[in-house]
Amino acid sequence: MGAFGRRLGITAILAAAILAASCNRKQELRQEAVTASAPVSFDTSDGIHLEGRLFGSADATAGVVLAHMLPADQTAWYTYAQRLASTGYRVLTFDFRGYCPGGDGGCSGGEKDPGLAAVDLNAALAFLRDDGVQRVGLIGASMGGTAALVVASHEQGGILAVVTLSAPEAIDSLGAGPEVMQTVSAAKLFIAGLEETTAADAAKAFYDESLQPKRYEILTTGDHGTDILEGNQGERAKDLMSAWIARYVPPTAPTQAGG
Repeated sequence: MGAFGRRLGITAILAAAILAASCNRKQELRQEAVTASAPVSFDTSDGIHLEGRLFGSADATAGVVLAHMLPADQTAWYTYAQRLASTGYRVLTFDFRGYCPGGDGGCSGGEKDPGLAAVDLNAALAFLRDDGVQRVGLIGASMGGTAALVVASHEQGGILAVVTLSAPEAIDSLGAGPEVMQTVSAAKLFIAGLEETTAADAAKAFYDESLQPKRYEILTTGDHGTDILEGNQGERAKDLMSAWIARYVPPTAPTQAGG
């Protein structure tokens, strides 16, 4: 083997070692998140039993519900949920009906039905509020993002911020068209990948159809939903989401001016 071949071999070994270290670190962060959280369960308005996990201090008065995408489950949010929790939020992840990853991922009842995602998210929101959270933001990936917009449209100011990752305008009977967007008073951040043109177009449409405050960010990636958080734009996406939530749902309640 010549010098060039040896260099290629060394480069391949180093790349494999870096990849293995990265995978190990991701597993460590996931386990830390699981250890720091607790399993919970609650029922929907139509009687479906859902399972989730709570992150963060029980004394927190600001909270965030994280809603997963169609091909994933609540475990896709664990490390980001713990990141939010470490900054002072009470954070709830949950499995939509029909999702049953098992183990620390939980097992929700019923059959998968994207058309009822908003019903499930409403139940999660009610659970978090019953836990003592007073100011709430929603973050949803794909199906979960569309559901978050629908839920926020019915809240009339009760939801302070909504963030979506690759949310479609409609999935099955769940839709967030112009009539929905015009009633979402929450501060809205729409994120999608440039190479996923359908999601990018939806993010722009959401922006155009909605009221201020609003923002959309198209990232240089082809990843979808929570996969964005694990890809080349992962840190950028996490920073954008965290900054948006901190701005509009601060972990500490704003002080009232004296009179």
